[in-house]
Amino acid sequence: MTAGTVVSRLTGLIRQSLQGAALGTGLLATTYNQANTVPTSLYFLLIGGALNSVLVPQLVRARAEHPDGGAAFEQRLVTLVLCVLAAGTALAVWAAPDVIRLYQDDTPDTHAAFELTVVFARYLLPQIFFYGLFGIFGQVLNARNRFGAMMWTPVLNNLVLIAVFGLYLGLLNAPETVSAITPEQITLLGAGTTLALALQALSLIPYARAAGFRPRPRFDWRGTGLRRSVSAARWTLLFVLTNLAAATLVTRFASAADTALPHDGVGYTAYTYAQQIWSMPQAVVTVTLVTALLPRMSRAVLDHRIADLRADLSRALRTSGVAIVPAAFAFLAFGPEIARLLFAHGPVGAAAVLPLGHMLQAFGLGLIPFSAQYLLLRGFYAFDDTRTPFLLALGIGATNVALAAACHLLLPPRWAVTGMAGAYALSYGVGLLLTALRLRRRTGGLLDGRRICRTYGKLAAAAALAGAAGRLVARGLPDGPASALRDTLLPLAAGGATMAVLFVLLARLLRVGELRALPGLR
Repeated sequence: MTAGTVVSRLTGLIRQSLQGAALGTGLLATTYNQANTVPTSLYFLLIGGALNSVLVPQLVRARAEHPDGGAAFEQRLVTLVLCVLAAGTALAVWAAPDVIRLYQDDTPDTHAAFELTVVFARYLLPQIFFYGLFGIFGQVLNARNRFGAMMWTPVLNNLVLIAVFGLYLGLLNAPETVSAITPEQITLLGAGTTLALALQALSLIPYARAAGFRPRPRFDWRGTGLRRSVSAARWTLLFVLTNLAAATLVTRFASAADTALPHDGVGYTAYTYAQQIWSMPQAVVTVTLVTALLPRMSRAVLDHRIADLRADLSRALRTSGVAIVPAAFAFLAFGPEIARLLFAHGPVGAAAVLPLGHMLQAFGLGLIPFSAQYLLLRGFYAFDDTRTPFLLALGIGATNVALAAACHLLLPPRWAVTGMAGAYALSYGVGLLLTALRLRRRTGGLLDGRRICRTYGKLAAAAALAGAAGRLVARGLPDGPASALRDTLLPLAAGGATMAVLFVLLARLLRVGELRALPGLR
């Protein structure tokens, strides 16, 4: 699972770098990126949130309790999900202008960008169905403890997109403004992006069949136990609505910065790229752990083994922290260098990606509470408790929106979105504290808090010292002839290597036993 996720994320980085070279980080890129974000948001609103958090426990329960091993339940559930997604996708494509209006203002000054975003959205909104197809077949596999395919198939998506952006750069003159893009370029980007996701989703079907699932349309939904799934999912829907509302407001604030400085890379696209890079360690480490642990934790709750649930959460927190904590300090230390290495290519200069680097630094340390809170939430889902995550999301969303609004109103456009990145990180610090307190009450006992805090304290001390030393090395390299290698790769490689080696040495000196979880350090 980890290998598949790593390869997927690495190919995703290549794709993202090519995308940055093709579209830049300004207003033109924002039209595509906003349109490409909408299908994901609507998918989670329709059913994605329930798929990822509610339905695995339901599938595990059905496989354990139903005489046919849950086969009929799975078929009914897959049929219901695909019907909901098909209807929702058709409605979203029809209502594309109204959907985009939630994220952007359509004024005389912004009309061209608004219209281009709508055109992109009509190409990209069919992704809603394919996200759902991938999600439901992935959860069918997860319930059978088959995790690898869901981690590897996104590589296919990335390879297709790498080809799309390569063609865009190699065969067409890449435009720099909204008005310069041609219908052919729009079609290549829009149709190619949706095709990539469709191939990713369809490639899971053979794996599900090989695992024993037999797809069959079943519409006999009444009186078959699906009501429990729908009831559990309603709180997840409110959870997704809360997050979506907060994200929509932040998107509008970030788009305002793009409108004020359309060529400076200070708005939504830079924020999105920084957030995607920042969340990579969490996707590789924490999501992989959660995917494997959620069925196991659900079975522990079914068997009333709450102590085992607490032990799994503690072990997962401490093990993931070995990678998450140094990654967070690395973003703080090397944000601008990472941004230059990945995005300062072609027409995009180093100055245009500097705001992105600052956003990456602002997100930085927030990776620690973001990852830990994500993991702890799965403790509630193992209990089929979806109401508490919704209440927690309200607190996180309210904190994020209040701080983001303050940044939008009080900071100049150059720094407003960087402040919003810091606000997002801080909101998850608040969320982690609330989540830990509520989960402690829910499980009826301690979550091994002292041991977890002691481990994270040692990891943070080692990572902070190592990061400071790595930063000094990166900035202290002797002057030489200016080149892309000298200005980007060499400082990052020297500083990163220094930080990695020093972190391992310090963690061993501090007797962090969980360090053995890292490959090659057992």
